[in-house]
Amino acid sequence: MSHRNAPLEVRERLFLGDGDAIALAKELGAVVLSTCNRTEIYSLGGDPERAREELERLSRLDLANVLASWEGDEAVEHLFRVAAGLDSLVPGEGQILGQVRLAYESALAAGATGPVLNRLFEDALHAGKRVRTEAKLAEMPESVAASAVDLAEKALGGLDGKHALLFGAGRMSELSARDLRGRGAEMVVSSRTLESAQELAERVGGRAAPFDAVAVELTGADLVISATRCPYPILHAEAVQARVKPLVLVDIAVPRDLDPEIAGLDGCTLFDIDALGDGLVGREEDVREAERIVAEEAERFAEWRRSRGAAPAIAALRRHAEEIRSEELARAEPRLAELSEKERRAVETLTAQIVNKLLHAPTVRAKEAGSEPLRELFALSDDGD
Repeated sequence: MSHRNAPLEVRERLFLGDGDAIALAKELGAVVLSTCNRTEIYSLGGDPERAREELERLSRLDLANVLASWEGDEAVEHLFRVAAGLDSLVPGEGQILGQVRLAYESALAAGATGPVLNRLFEDALHAGKRVRTEAKLAEMPESVAASAVDLAEKALGGLDGKHALLFGAGRMSELSARDLRGRGAEMVVSSRTLESAQELAERVGGRAAPFDAVAVELTGADLVISATRCPYPILHAEAVQARVKPLVLVDIAVPRDLDPEIAGLDGCTLFDIDALGDGLVGREEDVREAERIVAEEAERFAEWRRSRGAAPAIAALRRHAEEIRSEELARAEPRLAELSEKERRAVETLTAQIVNKLLHAPTVRAKEAGSEPLRELFALSDDGD
């Protein structure tokens, strides 16, 4: 479920904090990726219906019309595009790669993954790194925070000398604050704990304010950017009514920090995270290169999986060939009885080398195409006999 198929009010209900995401990963034997714009479950041989039921239980929503699913190669390519930032609301944003890494490492530490999921996510992270360096997508907006500042600048007609109030002291707020400072804005940082607000304010050249002083700070603010991880709104319409000048508010939190009713107040312009996507205009060549890298890395993973899947069939073929070799040597034993020990070893070596050379090409082809052609050609059963 993502911004592509679910509205914000559904996404915020389905957002899973770290603890809930890890618990679900352990329960389903999966990697659970939950960010402000997507909640996704990656599982090997899992039960999609059970996953849907668990998400409905957690969100208390009927998700029949908002969930999408992929299997096999399509699922692989989707994950690689997500890690590369190609499926983001702000295409090319850099935070998603770290979020994919955190989701994978959390599931790995919880014992929820196995060899295939491990290889899948390691390859996805590699694909994301390649896209950011080779396709130059790192030159696009660094994060949702940067896009939020761009949007605020357009709405206000510039940021130089404007007064900005930031809710939250995490990474998103810091990215926003540094960008605001670079564009000449003055900043006040407010957080649930004054200490964390003070630490961020010192780093970015602003000042801190406690939450209970927000009403006073709002009267002089031109801009509010909110990016907390609070599970409920922290600013209601009633608190904004007392301001004395126009106010632009950008809510980049999921669940939302700012009461949607603020949008109905005179002089207030409220943007939520869905307003930030600005497409890929002017970056078509970079995107084509990114898509090429994603396809290349997805095919590399598919080759590994085919090779891994063919291993039992290859082992069965070698056992079958060795049985034939041993049987033929036993049948020829009367004719070999007069050979010396050295000559018998030479015969053993020669027949083994012939078998290895005959099996070399089928082994290579099986690794490329999977086990089925090999099993059909040599009449190998599924149990390897």
